[in-house]
Amino acid sequence: MNVSQLLRNPIALGIIGILLLILISSTFVVATETRQGVVLRFGEPVRIINRYRAGEQFGNSGAGLVAIIPFAERVIWIDKRVRDVDMEPQQVLSTDQLRLNVDAFARYRIVDPLRMVITARTEENVSDALRPILGSALRNELGKQQVVALLSPERSAVMQNIRTGLDRVARQYGAEIVDVRIKKTDLPEGTPLESAYERMRTARRQEALTIQANGLKEAQIIRADADAQAAGVYAVAFNKDPKFYDFYRAMQSYRHTFGVDGSVATGQSSIIMDKSNDYLREFRGGNR
Repeated sequence: MNVSQLLRNPIALGIIGILLLILISSTFVVATETRQGVVLRFGEPVRIINRYRAGEQFGNSGAGLVAIIPFAERVIWIDKRVRDVDMEPQQVLSTDQLRLNVDAFARYRIVDPLRMVITARTEENVSDALRPILGSALRNELGKQQVVALLSPERSAVMQNIRTGLDRVARQYGAEIVDVRIKKTDLPEGTPLESAYERMRTARRQEALTIQANGLKEAQIIRADADAQAAGVYAVAFNKDPKFYDFYRAMQSYRHTFGVDGSVATGQSSIIMDKSNDYLREFRGGNR
C-alpha cells in the first residue's frame, strides 16, 4: 500500500492520528505555576522542572510546556504550595502536673523535590512521616512548661522551639516547616477538669473578698475624715455662738426623736415627759 492509498484509507488515517496523539502526549507535559516536577528516566531522577525558589514572583517561574523523552521518561508532580499536616490529639503532662488534651497542626512546603522523591516518594508519605514527629516534639516541649505559659506571651517562644525541632526532621524529606500552631488545648473531662474549675472559683472568691476588704477600709478612712471635718465645723460654730449651737442641736434631736425627719413612722411611738424635763427646755424658751 503506497502513501496515496494510505491517505485514502480512513481507518489507517485514524490509527496514524491516534499514534501521533500518543507520541505528542508522551513528549510534552505542562508545568503549571503551582507544581514542580521530578523527571525520572527508567525510574532514576535526572532533572527537576519548575523548581520552587523562595521569593519567586508569580509568572516568572519555569512553568509552561516541557519536552521529555517519550516512553523513557515520566514526571512526578509535587505541589509548590503550603500544605497542612494535622496531628492526632495528644495528652501532655505539664510541669505543674496538669494533663492537657492538645490538638495542633503544622504547615510545610516541599523545597527540595529531588530529596523528597528519593526519601518519601510522595507528599502523602511526607505528611505521614511528619505527623508522629510533630506529636513527639509537642509533648517534649510542652512537658517542659507550666500551663500558664500557654496563656502568656511565652507561648510564641514555645511554638518556635517546636517548629525548629520539627524543621530539622522535615529537611530530611526535602520539606520546610512554615509554621506550627495549636488549634485547641483542653483539660481532660472528669475530675481534673472539675478540680481546675474549683481552683478558678476559689481564686475568684478570694480576689472578690480582697477587693471588698479594701473597699471597706477605704470607706472607713473616708468616713473618719468626714466626721473629723464635721466635728471641726461644729467646734468652730460652737465657739462663735454656744447658745445658737445648743438650740440647733436640740432642734436636730427633736426632729429625729419625734420622727419629723421620717426616721420614725407616725403613730408608732409615744414619749411621756414632765414639763420640767431638761430635754424640753427649748420649748420653755431655753432655760426657763
